[in-house]
Amino acid sequence: MNITNPNNNRKAVVIFSGGQDSTTCLIQAIQEYGVKNVETITFQYGQRHAIELEKAQWIAQDLGIKQTLIDTSVIKAITQNALMDDNAKIEQQGHTPNTFVDGRNALFLLYAAIYAKGQGIQDIITGVCETDFSGYPDCRDIFIKSMNVTLNLAMDYQFNLKTPLMYLTKAQTWQLADELGALDYIRQHTHTCYIGVEQGCGECPSCILREKGLQEYLSMKSAV
Repeated sequence: MNITNPNNNRKAVVIFSGGQDSTTCLIQAIQEYGVKNVETITFQYGQRHAIELEKAQWIAQDLGIKQTLIDTSVIKAITQNALMDDNAKIEQQGHTPNTFVDGRNALFLLYAAIYAKGQGIQDIITGVCETDFSGYPDCRDIFIKSMNVTLNLAMDYQFNLKTPLMYLTKAQTWQLADELGALDYIRQHTHTCYIGVEQGCGECPSCILREKGLQEYLSMKSAV
């Protein structure tokens, strides 16, 4: 990535899980800001499998990006859901799957903002999306905008919460990865499966959404 001074050395921190969406955001940020101006924050919130954290660490190291790991597993003491319970069956409950963690994205953005201000960083990038998503209320644009205002007021600092994937379908997210020259990289190295199966279980809501989007994009690409 031969970009010497993109964005006039403006810096960004990416909330990074090692999944498809956050890795796409990370690779895009590297191209827009330059590798030296991008950092990642990864949260250990008590997720039921370690593979997500391992993938995030490997990708950050492979891309030469500083990673900060923050332990927010205290959330397990005050809420329960299938994403943090090894014995729970992952299933849809009404409009929202039982993998939704109340307050998770609000907590992530708060901690990311605290860290970013300390580093003199204004741009915080997160891969949330309200187009092709599981019905999580904290992935909506209205929440991100309200959180941006709240963080600015809370810390008297001009944060800029950026959501490059907000209005993209999963197929369009795969298209973006391809345009960034990272389609194969993201297919091979990212982890999305709720169950924690290497290369995906193919059955959980996250795997189904990922594969459906990929096949839609590949079909569109082959038709051109």
